Amino acid sequence: MKNLNLEYFRVVEPIDLMKMPTKVEVDIDDEKKEKKLNKVRNKMSELQDTMYAHNRYGVLICLQGMDTSGKDSLIREVFKEMNPRGVVVHSFKTPNSTELEHDYLWRHYIALPERGKFSVFNRTHYENVLVTRVHPEYILNENLPGIEKVEDIKEEFWEKRFDQMNNFEKHITENGTIVLKFFLHLSKEEQRERLLRRLEEGKHNWKFSPGDLKERDEWDDYQKFYQEAINKSSKAHAPWFVVPADDKELARYIVGKIILNEMEKYTDIKNPELEEEIKANIKLYIDKLS
Repeated sequence: MKNLNLEYFRVVEPIDLMKMPTKVEVDIDDEKKEKKLNKVRNKMSELQDTMYAHNRYGVLICLQGMDTSGKDSLIREVFKEMNPRGVVVHSFKTPNSTELEHDYLWRHYIALPERGKFSVFNRTHYENVLVTRVHPEYILNENLPGIEKVEDIKEEFWEKRFDQMNNFEKHITENGTIVLKFFLHLSKEEQRERLLRRLEEGKHNWKFSPGDLKERDEWDDYQKFYQEAINKSSKAHAPWFVVPADDKELARYIVGKIILNEMEKYTDIKNPELEEEIKANIKLYIDKLS
C-alpha cells in the first residue's frame, strides 16, 4: 500500500481502457484497507470544516461506472465522517418532464455545490455522451432544433457536446468549484459475479433489473464511449481518474485518498482570521462569560 502511486490513476494522456487494470494487487487485507480509509475520512472531515469556514470553494465529485461498479457503497463509505449538511448527493437518472424542458446541462447546473460544500454526482452530465450514444433515440426526447430522427444526429453533434461539457467545467472551476472525476473501472467478469449475487442473495434482489442484462449486452460499446469521453475531457482543471473497481474496499480508499490529496493542494483554504477588534477584546468576552 505504501507504494501505491495515486498519480498512476490520473488521466494525463489518451488511454486504452482495454489495457488498464480493473484490479491492483496489494499485500494488505480488507481490515487494514478500512483502517487506512478511516484515517482519510477523518482528515477529509477536518478539511471540510475548514473549507466551510473559508467559504471560497465548492467541490464537485463526479462518479461514473458500469452497473454494479460500486458507486453507491463508495459514496456511503468515503463520505460517512463528513457533516451530512455539507455533502449533497445527486443521482441522475432518466430526465423527467421538467428537466427535458431545459437544455441537458440545466439539471447539473442547479445541483452544483454551494461554497464550502461538496456535491457528489452519482452518474453525471457524461451520461449525455454515454447512454445516449449507445441509445441515440433518447436524444429525440430533448426536442432539439434540427433533430427529428436518429439519422439527424451526426458526429459533429457529439463533438459539440464534448465542447459544451469542457466549457461547462472550465466555467465552474474558474468560479470556485473544484472538479474531480472518477471512472470506476470494472471487469465484465466481476460485473457478472455481482449481478449473480444480487439474484442469489434475497436482501439484494431489489437491486436487480432485467434491464441490467440488456445494458450488459452493450458492454463493448459502453467501454468505447467511456474511453472516448475520458480522453476528450480529462483536463488539468477537471481531471479524470480511472480507478480499478474489482476490489471495492481498495477502490474506496483510492478515491478517498485522491480527493484528500487534491484538496490539500489548495493551501489558501484556511480558517478566516478574526477581526482585529474581536481579537483585541477576547479577554473581555471571556470575562463576561465567566
